[in-house]
Amino acid sequence: MKVARREFLKLGGAAVVGGAAIAGITTSTSCQRTPPAQPPGGKADYTVRIGTGLVELAPDRVVSTRLYNDQFPGPLLRFTEGKPVVVDIYNDTDTPEQLHWHGQTLPADVDGAAEEGTPYIPAHGMRRVAFVPGPPGLRYYHTHLVAGDDLSLGTYNGQAGPVYIEPKHNPGRYDREVFLTLKEFEPFLDRSGDMGTPYLAGAPIPQLRARGEAAIAQARARGLPPGFDLEYTTLAINGRELGHGDPIRVKPGERVLLQLLNASATQTRGLALPGHTFTVVALDGNPVPTPARVPVLWLSAAERISALVEMNTPGVWVLGDINEDAQRRGMGVVVEYAGQTGPPQWIPPPPFIWDYRVFGAPDGNPPPPDHVFDMMIERKTDADKGFNVWTINGQSFSAKTGQPRFEVERGKRYRLRVSNATENNHPIHLHRTTFEITHIAGTPTSGVRKDVVMLGAYQALAIDFTANQPGLSLFHCHKQSHMDFGFMALINCT
Repeated sequence: MKVARREFLKLGGAAVVGGAAIAGITTSTSCQRTPPAQPPGGKADYTVRIGTGLVELAPDRVVSTRLYNDQFPGPLLRFTEGKPVVVDIYNDTDTPEQLHWHGQTLPADVDGAAEEGTPYIPAHGMRRVAFVPGPPGLRYYHTHLVAGDDLSLGTYNGQAGPVYIEPKHNPGRYDREVFLTLKEFEPFLDRSGDMGTPYLAGAPIPQLRARGEAAIAQARARGLPPGFDLEYTTLAINGRELGHGDPIRVKPGERVLLQLLNASATQTRGLALPGHTFTVVALDGNPVPTPARVPVLWLSAAERISALVEMNTPGVWVLGDINEDAQRRGMGVVVEYAGQTGPPQWIPPPPFIWDYRVFGAPDGNPPPPDHVFDMMIERKTDADKGFNVWTINGQSFSAKTGQPRFEVERGKRYRLRVSNATENNHPIHLHRTTFEITHIAGTPTSGVRKDVVMLGAYQALAIDFTANQPGLSLFHCHKQSHMDFGFMALINCT
């Protein structure tokens, strides 16, 4: 079987914005490698430019938003595992920005989070960063600002793009790969409530349900309405509504590797392709111990899935959201076999429960940690300008104090046991770290390595990591509205 050969994408020169001073040059690698003796000079390997531009979602729908290199998604950046790169980031907007290298094990001054100490990319300025990419696999880059009620900032806008880090040795066999970035546009505030979607394996824990429902009852007794959630007018894949972009053209017998990124600010997506199944080979860019066939792919905000599809059902099909209202608003793409014509067909899949454990190691027994941190997630309804406020062990994150904060020692293994006493699902993200899911849906498991994991309503999970990144790492819910209103903490490695 032929393997498609990848070519590196170079994004052009590094001319400085007229009159803008270089804000800083940062040269770093992951903590396991020796950094270069001197900052690199000359032309950058890649250039990323932040600015306002237009996205033509359909011929009759064009939206204005912030973009990378005047396109959505931002350019696919291909790095090579272990090969240093230099990236120039220009900010053509009036707002200081952060560019987060999501899923990579990079130093805090490069990672792209102000809470960790990453310098801002100044308004109408630039910043050069140098680093050694890793780990290999599907990562991405996106803005990392606190947006609050400004829906033009943070992940509400179009600043997102895929990163693929080529492994030193690539054993995968497929005919070609297709990168698909899921995204919603034109966000607006809504008070209908953010109920957790019941697609995850595992039952609610009675004690957590009782605790959460008591908090809801108290809010209702005080006459508080549901806090603001986010809805969106238009949905798209690769910046085009269903039916308005080029189809994915395939041939019978092809093995296509789908590289899927959910770049949503808040939403979870379930995707299906009628007549086909997906073989999941990697989650968040990390190969799974047990590749498994599934009829539906579920991705919370910021999750990535790499899945093989055997093209063995000729026709014209919709690869789309299983929620047909989401499809009508654009969340889908047409898959067209060679020689096939006619309108694209959609057949709803049967109900399917997503279970991370099926991709894990057969023994399912993780090694014991050196220390365990317990985290209780709770919600205060309508507590800040109409938004819900989120707490970890009773405390909302404060940028002034950097609390809550957890201290860890380099080289030791830690377990975060996170309990969710809310009716909401939460995509949990830990910066600069790849963690292992060690307990979920009521049972221990091992081998599934990720950087985002979905915590179900009134459920609990445990993730383990080795503290090998000195300095501060941000832990937060990847729903923008949850992160902005308290659902963050810092982990300090010394």
